[in-house]
Amino acid sequence: MAREGSLEAPTRHPLDWLNPDFYNEEACLTEMERIFDICHGCRRCVSLCGSFPALFDLVDESPTMELDGVNKQDYWKVVDQCYLCDLCYLTKCPYVPPHEWNLDFPHTMLRAKAIKFKKGDVSAGEKFLASTDVHGQFAGIPVVVQTVNTINKTAMARSVMESALGVDKNAWLPELAGKKFRSSAPKAKAKKVVNGEKTPGKVVIYATCYVNYNEPGIGKDLLKILDHNDIPYELVSKEKCCGMPKLELGDLQLVDENKKINMPVLAEYARQGYAILSAIPSCTLMFKQELPLMYPDDAETQLVKEHIWDPFEYLMARKRDGLLKTEFPQSLGNVSYQIPCHGRVQKIGRKTEEMLKMVPDTTINTVERCSGHAGTYGVKKATHAYAMKIGKPVVKAMATMKDGSKPDYISSDCPLGGHHIAQGFEANGQAVPELQHPISLVAKAYGLK
Repeated sequence: MAREGSLEAPTRHPLDWLNPDFYNEEACLTEMERIFDICHGCRRCVSLCGSFPALFDLVDESPTMELDGVNKQDYWKVVDQCYLCDLCYLTKCPYVPPHEWNLDFPHTMLRAKAIKFKKGDVSAGEKFLASTDVHGQFAGIPVVVQTVNTINKTAMARSVMESALGVDKNAWLPELAGKKFRSSAPKAKAKKVVNGEKTPGKVVIYATCYVNYNEPGIGKDLLKILDHNDIPYELVSKEKCCGMPKLELGDLQLVDENKKINMPVLAEYARQGYAILSAIPSCTLMFKQELPLMYPDDAETQLVKEHIWDPFEYLMARKRDGLLKTEFPQSLGNVSYQIPCHGRVQKIGRKTEEMLKMVPDTTINTVERCSGHAGTYGVKKATHAYAMKIGKPVVKAMATMKDGSKPDYISSDCPLGGHHIAQGFEANGQAVPELQHPISLVAKAYGLK
């Protein structure tokens, strides 16, 4: 007899994406039917994302009010609402492995997305939105950057993007940076490597597309923190997009191509004893979880998995080694901080919150719920309004501290999520507190900016 639910920690099976049967649509639909029937009987995940309300509405509005009354072609409506946050698997579902029902909702959705992509059912606009390296090629070019940023703010350009690319004209879009992070980052001041029991004493920075092309200030503030703590660093000699935007689209072939460029470089740093830091949670998760699950037998991929760190995971481990400076001359006042989904599922705990709470005369209001942005999901015309709806409870929770006072800052480890939350404040007609990335807040608390 099957157990009602598992109390054991979730385990993850490798993604069998190289098996030709992975792209068998009929087999995928059969597995979705099995999983959806279990989800329909449970409904524990209804508050997470749009996939589950979409599924339950299909069931409740069917002639039988059971899954057998739902047309299987309508399953794709559920697939389109999934943005692979992984929260259902790692925080909610009682039927994931090692439970015998072996339910893996996000990877089944990923399989369906890969089938959809291979069939050619993904638009050119969606492909372009997921091509972050292409977007950033104009960053750092004088005049061009200012021109592109100005044009992208005009009503005419936004209308064109909406019709041609499916970008909602009301969605917030990041600007291109005047100087790329990788070409403008200063050299490390520290030279001496001091290893701790838990931490390597030297760091290499995987810049990420977003920090490199859009908000290099986040990366530079991280370097200031490393300098302040006498930690030598350098930048990865060569990097491509981590592949997360393409993974979410189902373009596993391009994920593979980027992996073949990134992994040998990162693995060499790992062999040399570096801690690899990535300031964007989705990129860190890609190397910590998704790529290792795609390549379970690849030694380099598994080596990088063991050496890549979230910045605050590294800094707090450094503190436990007794090697982190804990004097903060600048208080931060009231900070409303959101833990992004791709930070939560790294299974590292609340490391950002832990460090922010070290700052004297600072109050942290932590919100552990999805902002709704979810990569390209938050900017697409088809899903932007729903993304704003998903983020409403987060905005409400971040608008007021526990004592009823207002926050001085709003913050999220995911910069896109942070801007989405700020747009939520505007949509509610509320004054937007100053938006700062947690890394920048720590740099400020250290008196470095």
